[in-house]
Amino acid sequence: MLDEDFARIRAHRNNIHRYRRLLKTRLSDLERQFIERRLSEKQTALEALASKAFPVAFSLPKSSTPPARARAAQ
Repeated sequence: MLDEDFARIRAHRNNIHRYRRLLKTRLSDLERQFIERRLSEKQTALEALASKAFPVAFSLPKSSTPPARARAAQ
C-alpha cells in the first residue's frame, strides 16, 4: 500500500513539474488556462494523498508557553 502511495505521489509530482515547465513556454490563452487548471488539480491531489500517506501524529499546543516539564529542564 505504501509503495502504491509513493508511486502516486511521484506521478503527481512529475506531472506538476511538467505543467510548470509548459507554463514557461509560449501558449495560447486556452492552453494556458487548461494547464493552470490541471496544475491546480494535481497540486490538490498531491496534498490530499500526502496527508493520507503521512498523517500528522501530533499537534502543537496552542499556547506559546512550554509545558512545566520543559521549563524545569531549562
